[in-house]
Amino acid sequence: MARPPSRRPGHNRKAQYSLFASYVVAMTGAAVGLLLVVVAIFDPTGFAVIRTATAEITRPASIAMRNMVSGASSLDEVLAAYWRAGSQNIALRRQVEADRNRIIEAKAVAQENIRLKKLLKLVETDDSELLTARLIASSSSSTRRFARLNAGRWQGVRTGMPVRAPEGLIGRIHNTTPNTAEVLLLTDTSNIVPVRRANDSVPAISTGLGDGTLEIRALAAGRNPFHPGDLLVTSGVGGVYQPNIPVAVVVRTQGEIAYGVPLANPSKVDAVVVERSFEEAVTRTDPAADAVPVDAGAAANAITP
Repeated sequence: MARPPSRRPGHNRKAQYSLFASYVVAMTGAAVGLLLVVVAIFDPTGFAVIRTATAEITRPASIAMRNMVSGASSLDEVLAAYWRAGSQNIALRRQVEADRNRIIEAKAVAQENIRLKKLLKLVETDDSELLTARLIASSSSSTRRFARLNAGRWQGVRTGMPVRAPEGLIGRIHNTTPNTAEVLLLTDTSNIVPVRRANDSVPAISTGLGDGTLEIRALAAGRNPFHPGDLLVTSGVGGVYQPNIPVAVVVRTQGEIAYGVPLANPSKVDAVVVERSFEEAVTRTDPAADAVPVDAGAAANAITP
């Protein structure tokens, strides 16, 4: 039979002091408890005072212990929320992306409605025969500036017809195929358009520079009458373009030459309107003449002093 372990601390002074301290604490606690019992029996008023003082002294400790217990009881909820945070963030991120896509689509629809309303207003206010088409391609890197329509000779498009958008003039038909047409843009070097300043009708000639800008020269010799911000519209001279179609805005001047940018950007325009020429005699109705483009510059040069 194994020998029971001895409770004596032996010669270890640390163990001896610990055992002695435990005895002292136990005896002190018993004495304090006995004293409190005696006080409660023989002096209830004094015991109430002691109990109140003890409650006030131990109040911070009680609050701390209560918070610890509450924190421990809600620890499982905190851990569960932590583990669910990743999936919740992913779900919220997907919801935000979906809402953002809906907002973008709504803005796109609103812009499309505005553009179509402008185009509808343009068609309603114009008495000439019109054909609505779409730009399906445009050149941006070559030296020539052309765009292509998804309508051609079978749809009634003829060489020399002006092409315009709600924002302004795009150019004129250069040549046609049965179902497509090539548009000579304003910025092409061979496209010459008679224009005038919108506020005081100062006449000028607009010529493309092939780099997306226009060169504007006044017909009257002398000081350059144009200033940055001037709005230019078609003058109707030459019989190709109807008057008062917005063309460009002047951005800078240099000597006798002004430089402008078209108001209608073909790369941002979708639907356009093909119009008959301002004067029917200018547009050749002979089918054999469809391959020969009408040069608006010749008519414009005819009025140059």
